[in-house]
Amino acid sequence: MKVGFVVNPIAGMGGRVGLKGTDGVYDEAVERGAEPVAVERGERALQEIQGEHIWLTAGGVMGEELLEDFFPGQEIRVIYRSEKYIGETTNRDTQDAVKTFIDEDVDIILFCGGDGTARDIFELVDKKIPLLGIPSGVKMHSGVFGINPEASAQLFNMYAEGEADLGKVEIMDLDEDKYRKGDWEFKLHGEAVSIYEPHYIQLGKQSFRSVKDDELKYDIASYIIEEMEHYPDHIFVLGPGSTTAMIQEQLELEHTILGVDVLKNNEIVVLDASESEILETVADAKGVNIVVSVIGNQGFFLGRGNQQISPLVIRKAGLMNIYILATPSKMKKTPVLRADTGDTELDKEIHDKGFMRVVTGFREYRLVKVEA
Repeated sequence: MKVGFVVNPIAGMGGRVGLKGTDGVYDEAVERGAEPVAVERGERALQEIQGEHIWLTAGGVMGEELLEDFFPGQEIRVIYRSEKYIGETTNRDTQDAVKTFIDEDVDIILFCGGDGTARDIFELVDKKIPLLGIPSGVKMHSGVFGINPEASAQLFNMYAEGEADLGKVEIMDLDEDKYRKGDWEFKLHGEAVSIYEPHYIQLGKQSFRSVKDDELKYDIASYIIEEMEHYPDHIFVLGPGSTTAMIQEQLELEHTILGVDVLKNNEIVVLDASESEILETVADAKGVNIVVSVIGNQGFFLGRGNQQISPLVIRKAGLMNIYILATPSKMKKTPVLRADTGDTELDKEIHDKGFMRVVTGFREYRLVKVEA
């Protein structure tokens, strides 16, 4: 195949430092200690790709370097080269590369980034060329992404061998400025063409809201508060979402609905914490518990929008001390759980558990299959 390949080198950098994205805040992310993650995610995918292809790409860190490392004997053509450094590359650089992909009539565009990158590419491509994303952003709700980098590679291989079909998928994105202020505003940008295989491609996010759901969220929160009171010396790390926010609302505490908050003995320790702040807080804790909700339809409970709860934080707590929260109506449309923490060994440990417990009410649970 003739493949257009591009990397957004700053995608996902804002996640662990609590910025909920990197659009327009690269300098602040670096000041907070953020490190690039897209190249490592790209490496994980490319090392699983099979066969020989013709690669069209952007220069340097935007694709050329990765391809030369993994496919030294294959044809690699640099069709766009930005003169900027990693933090200065913009969506304009991505789009300029993609314009050349279109002119060269590539068979597929493989990219490494998040929803913003998907949106930027879709604006030019629409349905003319299939898109496949290697997930590397903070938030990924579009249907063009594999459930992890290895799954994206598997989708690519299946398509190259004629073993996977194409289908229409939604391109979704959040307004990052509003997201950082606590507003959850999705926008549907359109339908792209992507490889469809339900075990490997992530479905678009679905929202679930009803009066009954709000009552059940109250019951779920009441149970977690009871657990917090049972372990007053433990640190509780609460991930984003309206279900977890209900815990602090019941306790009449301030909360950041789209950030990660840290509590102890029913009191705030850190609001909107970064990975480093969480690690500092839990360093000498007698126990650490993680409380996260499920992304409806997709099943992700770690690695999407809560990267501050990093592999180091998860290992400090232990897999047995993770509370996964979801209402029954959400779980009806969410048959499996998924994790994409960025640590392949940890993801395998989670997968090997087979099933994990999801809190669906006050002292009510469901065992749900884990798939990775």
